[in-house]
Amino acid sequence: MTGGLDRAFRHIEADIESGIEALGQMIAQDTAFPPGAGYAGFAGLMEGMFAGLAPEMRRVVVPQGLWHVPGGGACGERVNLIARRRTGRPVLGLYFHTDTVPPAAGWERDPFTMLRDGERLIGLGAADMKGDIAAVLLALRAAEACGVALAYDPMLLFCTDEEGGLYPGIRYLAEQGLLEGHVLNFNGTAAARIWAGCFGLFNLLVRIEGRSGHAGDAAGAVNAIEAALPVMAALVALQPRVAARVSALPPAPGGAPLAPRLGIVRAMGGTSGGQVPDRFAFVVNRRYAPEEAFEAALAEIEEAIRGAAVGVAVRMDVVGHLAPTSDPYGPHWPRWQAALSRGFGYDAEAFRAWGASSCSDFGWVQRATGQAEVLLTGLGRPGNNVHAPDEFTTRGDLIALAQSVLAYLAAAFSPDLIPETMP
Repeated sequence: MTGGLDRAFRHIEADIESGIEALGQMIAQDTAFPPGAGYAGFAGLMEGMFAGLAPEMRRVVVPQGLWHVPGGGACGERVNLIARRRTGRPVLGLYFHTDTVPPAAGWERDPFTMLRDGERLIGLGAADMKGDIAAVLLALRAAEACGVALAYDPMLLFCTDEEGGLYPGIRYLAEQGLLEGHVLNFNGTAAARIWAGCFGLFNLLVRIEGRSGHAGDAAGAVNAIEAALPVMAALVALQPRVAARVSALPPAPGGAPLAPRLGIVRAMGGTSGGQVPDRFAFVVNRRYAPEEAFEAALAEIEEAIRGAAVGVAVRMDVVGHLAPTSDPYGPHWPRWQAALSRGFGYDAEAFRAWGASSCSDFGWVQRATGQAEVLLTGLGRPGNNVHAPDEFTTRGDLIALAQSVLAYLAAAFSPDLIPETMP
């Protein structure tokens, strides 16, 4: 490496406290989805943090008609932000989803206030994926401070509704032709991994409509919660049949074969002990393998529900959908693997290709752009409590990811692995 890149790596280590401070500000901004009501505020925070590094800012709002389902739980403006600086170099998109899941029961502290516990940085979104934004901020600040020449113009993409939304922001950007170059997706793990793709998912909102009445004199009333019990039982009975369909997508080293999943993940209904509930709703989550068709998976669930619903009206609405991501390998992967090895210290021989039954919104990007390649990284590790109470990342992982990103961007790093300059 040149002296400038060496200095920039040391600058990241020296500047880590500013990155941690920025992470704390991001965690304090509630962007939980559902409902996803905090996107505009988070976009404003990003505009302030990256103003000197990516001065060309553009907000892009997903039209309400694409994502809104009455009673579906999503509300608020879907504000996506594109931040960039143009110099004429090839473009690298740096993708982040700005939403988190809602805080799970069990947090022993305020999930929106970052807590430091030794190396750990604890807070909702610390690992998934606001910590990734802090790492990129550190990388770009170091490049600027140390005069590192870049091989790519960074194009930062702060996007909405990845956590199971009906119309994720990155899908809309792709369909509007707003993406350029290739993309580094931060929705992954801190591992020596070559991404092989992932499952899709959809969330189905099921609403049972009964008839209300006095709980002490319920003549003519229809209890919607009780009417829903055989419906939910039918879905539970369907689970083994779904899980028996093993995917050909390779699992993580040492992991079990990847299989589809069906689960009831949310339930809502009832008012008081004195009233027969006339409405009950629940959400079914279905993770489907690349070998499965969305339409067939949805039809199977709808058939089970209709067969078990007796004497009540049932309404079903898809309120979230992420398409499967096909094999995203491409010409930039060798350079990204080299950059990860430099930042995290991985041996080149340690890299393995695997997929996941977790999901990404980049299946939509592949479909919209026709470009299969997507690089992947992130801060998730086993035990980091992602999507669970006390989610955390670490100071060391922030530094390692920032150095990996800076290495990939830097023109002096492994120039023989820059596809745009290869014969």
